[in-house]
Amino acid sequence: MTDQHPKPHASQSFETLAIHAGQAADPATGAVVPPIYQVSTFKQDGVGGLRNGYEYSRSANPTRTALEENLAALEGGSRGLAFASGLAAEDCLLRALLTPGDHVVIPNDAYGGTFRLISKVVERWGVQWSVADSSNPESVRAEIRPNTKLIWVETPTNPLLGITDIAVIADVARTAGVRLVVDNTFASPYLQQPLALGADIVVHSTTKYMGGHSDVVGGALITSDSGLADELAYHQNAMGAVAGPFDAWLVMRGTKTLAVRMDRHCENATRITELLTSHPKVAQVYYPGLEEHPGHEVAVKQMRAFGGMVSFRVAGGEQAAIDVCNRAELFTLGESLGGVESLIEHPGRMTHASVAGSALEVPADLVRLSVGIESADDLIADLKQALG
Repeated sequence: MTDQHPKPHASQSFETLAIHAGQAADPATGAVVPPIYQVSTFKQDGVGGLRNGYEYSRSANPTRTALEENLAALEGGSRGLAFASGLAAEDCLLRALLTPGDHVVIPNDAYGGTFRLISKVVERWGVQWSVADSSNPESVRAEIRPNTKLIWVETPTNPLLGITDIAVIADVARTAGVRLVVDNTFASPYLQQPLALGADIVVHSTTKYMGGHSDVVGGALITSDSGLADELAYHQNAMGAVAGPFDAWLVMRGTKTLAVRMDRHCENATRITELLTSHPKVAQVYYPGLEEHPGHEVAVKQMRAFGGMVSFRVAGGEQAAIDVCNRAELFTLGESLGGVESLIEHPGRMTHASVAGSALEVPADLVRLSVGIESADDLIADLKQALG
């Protein structure tokens, strides 16, 4: 019996692709959710006679394939690759595209894990790096060298919510003959489409908004360049840090509701910024939805909405910021982001401790919020009491 499930195509809406892309009903049983192929190896029909190309789950697994097709569709790419974590995806990308003596430009407030990977691991095998303010095209252009191979961008950045004009930096990269990588974790493909704006590769920690439930760790790379995709896939298989079947299934479960979750994350974050911008104990609020944010106009141009991440500086300094984190009750004190539950953290002591003393050091009085999808009124009440 053939599968009659309609095949999604690029003209369909994001919400439809999120539910159907890569997820045709199982031809054997009609199951509407792709099965978890919890298997390491596959029977061959004679030596070299692979069924649909599957031989060993490090190389390919049907559950992971479904996720990879789904991710590619959501980012408007031709190929997606799923990894065991966001940093595993980054490591594969860096080792596939860089050789000793090459140079990469990174943002001046990059995610601490990215900075650690590049400065403490990748640098040891001869790759050079330098820092630029990626919101300023001239700053990026000034850091490009004859041996530059990659420009790395996060937008919005973690944790200062800086905004980069992807189309402008893509033009800078093309002119210089280098590739542009965009970490789209904070925005998600629902809010922003870097490949359509000229990026060569999109990277995700699927742990965050894509999974959305704080119950899975994963990463992804997506591209529209078939040659680049083949190169990345070769290294994915050679290096082996792939997403397991159950992890892939959990991320797919999350992407189905990404659109509706992101709408609520954004709505709640907007409400919370209204409180924070008027609170006497808050010195500064970082959120691209605020008109006074230096990247607001660019965010309006390239994003559907402004996301669920909000950072702010506490007027009383570092200890006051730590006290706010400790007093929060509904906001859970914890690292990570993008889940349905709201989280609060102190970047300087937690997620960004690895950049202390570097050009990427974050303010000591900074608090970062991952705004969940609970009642906005309840979240606001919790922040009020935490701020005292």
